[in-house]
Amino acid sequence: MSRIATFWAAARAAAPELPEDPPAADRIWGFGATPEHADSLLALVLAGVKTGTASYLWEYEAEGEPLPAAGEYDIILDGSGHPRAVTVTNSVEVVPFDEVTDEHARAEGEDDRSLESWRRIHRDFYEQHVDLARPFASDMPMVCERFRVVFAG
Repeated sequence: MSRIATFWAAARAAAPELPEDPPAADRIWGFGATPEHADSLLALVLAGVKTGTASYLWEYEAEGEPLPAAGEYDIILDGSGHPRAVTVTNSVEVVPFDEVTDEHARAEGEDDRSLESWRRIHRDFYEQHVDLARPFASDMPMVCERFRVVFAG
C-alpha cells in the first residue's frame, strides 16, 4: 500500500466523513518552495494558527490547473514529502494582491500576522520562487483560500 493510501486509510478511520478515495494528485502538496518552508508552515497548520493560504492565479493559469473549491480535501505534505494533514477548503476568493484583507493575512499565521508582513512575505516569495515571465504587480490576482484541518497524523 502506498504512503498516501495508508495515510488516507488512517484519516478515514478517524474522520469517517472523508470520501473513500484520496484527493487527486494536484490536491496533495506541501506549502512553500523549500522543505524548510513546508515544515514551518505545516507546523503553523498543525498548531491551529494557519487557517488560510494564498497563491498566484497566474500559476494556476500557466499550469492549466483548476482553482481550489470549497468542500475539496487536500493532503498536506511535510518537507520530506510525507503526508501529515488532511484539510478541507471552506472558501476561495480571488482578489488583487493589494486588496487582500487584514483578516486573511492573520489567517495565514506567518510572522506577526499583519497585512504589512503578509504583503512583504508574499511579494518576496513571488519574486524569489515564481518564474512566470511576469513581474510582480500590486494588482496581480491572488487565490485566497481558507481551510480547516480534518485530520492530523
